[in-house]
Amino acid sequence: MVTQSTTQVKSGLQYLAKATGKPLSPNQHLLPLTAKVNDQDHLEIGGCDITTLVARFGSPLYVLDEFTLRTTCQQYRDAFKTYYPGESQVIYASKAWSCLGVCAIIASEGLGFDVVSGGELYTTIQAGVKGDLIYLHGNNKSLSELELAIDYDCTIIVDNWLELEMLREMGKTRDKIISIMLRLTPGIECHTHEYIRTGHLDSKFGFDPNEIDRVFTFVSETPNLKCIGLHAHIGSQIFERQPHQDLGEVLVDWLVKSENYGLEIKQINIGGGLGICYTEQDDPPSIDEWVQATCNAVIKACEGHNIPFPKLLAEPGRSLVGSACVTAYTVGSSKIVPDIRTYISVDGGMSDNPRPITYQSVYRTLIANRMSAPLTQTVTVAGKHCESGDIVIKEALLPDTETGDILVVMATGAYNYSMASNYNRLPRPAAILVNEGEANLILQRETYQDLIRQDLLPYRLLRH
Repeated sequence: MVTQSTTQVKSGLQYLAKATGKPLSPNQHLLPLTAKVNDQDHLEIGGCDITTLVARFGSPLYVLDEFTLRTTCQQYRDAFKTYYPGESQVIYASKAWSCLGVCAIIASEGLGFDVVSGGELYTTIQAGVKGDLIYLHGNNKSLSELELAIDYDCTIIVDNWLELEMLREMGKTRDKIISIMLRLTPGIECHTHEYIRTGHLDSKFGFDPNEIDRVFTFVSETPNLKCIGLHAHIGSQIFERQPHQDLGEVLVDWLVKSENYGLEIKQINIGGGLGICYTEQDDPPSIDEWVQATCNAVIKACEGHNIPFPKLLAEPGRSLVGSACVTAYTVGSSKIVPDIRTYISVDGGMSDNPRPITYQSVYRTLIANRMSAPLTQTVTVAGKHCESGDIVIKEALLPDTETGDILVVMATGAYNYSMASNYNRLPRPAAILVNEGEANLILQRETYQDLIRQDLLPYRLLRH
């Protein structure tokens, strides 16, 4: 497969075709689809010069390309309509990046939402998403989170026995039928990072398969719980198709088994997990390929059991928003350690992108204000935090860098802002949405006043 190498990025190529002549899927790009080099030799995204954006909005700065995000939504939605003969619904796993602007764009493309907390649920509600398109996940949902979901008529993905019992009592108290799906752990291994592998049996998520009979019995005997579907998720940043094909077959088998308990389950949710390109060596399937393989497995399983096609749900997160965003930094100090390495420091780091220090994640970078400059040095890009492990990229091939250069890290739309912190009391960055030459703030840069807004100082500690 053709990939977007550093040289190709610098030449300004946007759509790199496969042998079929079709454009690459957004998750197969290092940069957003609208990325190009303009006449000033600057990186441009969404018709906006990155250096101009930094001058206007400051740095670090998340730059989200609306065209890429919408294209990804459309490719997922249209692929399921093409390859699956039954009803389908694409659901955004909003933990990847939950804010009003992102939610509003995705909702306008007809997608539903997977939320994992009261905060994500509240954000989605405020973005105008209807309750029947919201699915509440979580392995330890609080009473208040369940109440908010029930009040808004969301579907609750039930994860454990305590939750089943809580919902049974809440249904009785409210005299209300609560829509649920059951999350099960399928025992499917994926070659991915240990911390983001959630489908194997040793997982905090979901009911074990050996509990399935007890769970089906409990739900069938609880009239206030309406089980509309089954859910499973096997991991994240997955490049293999086979695990998702296996998952489709397992879910259909469980659906058939539920009929023995009088349950009328009409939906199965295969989760998400499709990977993206963080480096030119990454080789994920396209959205179209992933959807086709998954749908074919479900179709084959349903035909094998001679049952109607259930409504098929999928929950992409990273692959939906990850490649649509970059982060722009300003280069500051540098340090040469003779015969070892050269450090260059930027004005952000682990507080705006904790993935390298948390998951040892690897990224690619470029200098946005000198796109045609030759790549002459290998450097370590360091963050500004008081932490020796605050390294953005260990071995970055870059031009000779100078203080004030604009360094861009690619593919930062997923789990960057959503995992950002105020470590060392750094304010979280701003985020802007770019489209056809227009740039709009969707997240304001935090101020020092924001950092102390929740602080309280007891009167006895006040200096008189």
